[in-house]
Amino acid sequence: MSLDPDLLAILCCPETKQEVSLADATLIQKVNAAIGQGHVRNKGNHLLVGQIEGGLVREDRQILYPIRERIPVMLIEEGIPLEQILSSS
Repeated sequence: MSLDPDLLAILCCPETKQEVSLADATLIQKVNAAIGQGHVRNKGNHLLVGQIEGGLVREDRQILYPIRERIPVMLIEEGIPLEQILSSS
């Protein structure tokens, strides 16, 4: 997955204003595997059911904002806490 560098340069976490970067394929695979097992909730406490095609990781590596249909979803409640994924792997 790629994202326009100019767009990436202006995006930031809507909650903390930290920079975000494109998640690598390995992380996206882990997230999608956890979603497939029914183990992933977003910050809005909604269980995720569909795979994501990519994501933007907050600088502190705590939150991933999903990319769906090539559009970054930069809403606080849509952020995926990575602790629930990385602690189970």
